Amino acid sequence: METAGDAGRAGGSRATGAGGVTEQAARTALLGVIDPELGDNVVDLGMVRDVSIDGSTVTVEIALTVAGCPLRAQLRTDVERRVGSVPGVERVEVRMGEMDAEERSALMARARFKARDRAVPTEIPATARVLAIVSGKGGVGKSSVTVNLAAALASRGLTVGLLDADVWGFSVPRMLGMDGAVEARSSKMIPLRKEIGAGHLEVISMGFLADEDTAIMWRGLMLSRAVQHFLEDVQWGALDYLLIDMPPGTGDVQMGLARMLPRTEMIIVTTPPLAAQKVAGRAADMARKGYLRVAGVIENMSAFTCSHGTSYPLFGEGGGKRLAEAIGVPLIGSVPLDAGVAAGGDSGEPVVLGADGPVVQVFEQMADRILTDIAPLVEMTGCTARLLDRIESALGPTG
Repeated sequence: METAGDAGRAGGSRATGAGGVTEQAARTALLGVIDPELGDNVVDLGMVRDVSIDGSTVTVEIALTVAGCPLRAQLRTDVERRVGSVPGVERVEVRMGEMDAEERSALMARARFKARDRAVPTEIPATARVLAIVSGKGGVGKSSVTVNLAAALASRGLTVGLLDADVWGFSVPRMLGMDGAVEARSSKMIPLRKEIGAGHLEVISMGFLADEDTAIMWRGLMLSRAVQHFLEDVQWGALDYLLIDMPPGTGDVQMGLARMLPRTEMIIVTTPPLAAQKVAGRAADMARKGYLRVAGVIENMSAFTCSHGTSYPLFGEGGGKRLAEAIGVPLIGSVPLDAGVAAGGDSGEPVVLGADGPVVQVFEQMADRILTDIAPLVEMTGCTARLLDRIESALGPTG
């Protein structure tokens, strides 16, 4: 029997645009667009009616459960960003329609199947925005950026998951001043919690499972499997955001994440020099080859300002802006070179939680921009939610 997903995948011809863009590539990118109320991608839910290509322009027709769906704007933005990340695509047009009775019935069948078989690969909520913080190489301050961004988001009253996926070079526990053993409940690991203002962090790291001075001598599949455990076997609970501190480079962990969690969005950290920008560009290339959206660039270690107010670009300048322009994404912010960042990491008190200053203001501004523009939270005000109510009435509670 053909499911809604089969029909969605098979629809249309495998057309190729003048710029080399294929329909298959566009549909693969759409697998990362998740209906947050049903917890499944729009392709398998049968919401993608058509994908057509005209040169470097891709037109996608999406069928909503109801015309006035409150998630309409969110889905449109996600489709534009995901398909827009496919190499060769310069423009994305999204057309919105409404499902007919037959299409809604097929969607309900798919939702029932998911509810019955609980085929959700992780316990990361469908509504959580997943941001992987990546770099082309080590030494650019990626972990300190991740920790301070997570703390800044949590201080706004949000629940932020923080996954330290840098299995070899874990440093998140020390930077947050956290230690202790990870407990298990119902065969799931329980993240360690750190309260921050009105919000809190839920943190998982190899640093809670191994001694800080012990070398983790793993390669290849073992590294990917460790990250898979952190995704599948952790009881994350309700999250607004999940930030993932990735290992540097473009290796097995990065490729595994693209396969295991295709809705991940990447933020690339670089430093000002041209050499660093070129290396960081490879991380963007890897993300797009894995059909992951690159959400933006953060430049770390930009100009140092002395106590007299004079600014010194010790590591050069403009690398973040050049990289953002080269790959067509926003520059989220430039973090000045400030001794307080390193000191906060060593003491376990992220600088963003300390006294006000230029570097604190930058992290606060970047957190605000993520919330309002780069990866805003999803509004859950009842589009397909009522369909889930019907499923639970028919099958019993699914949570």
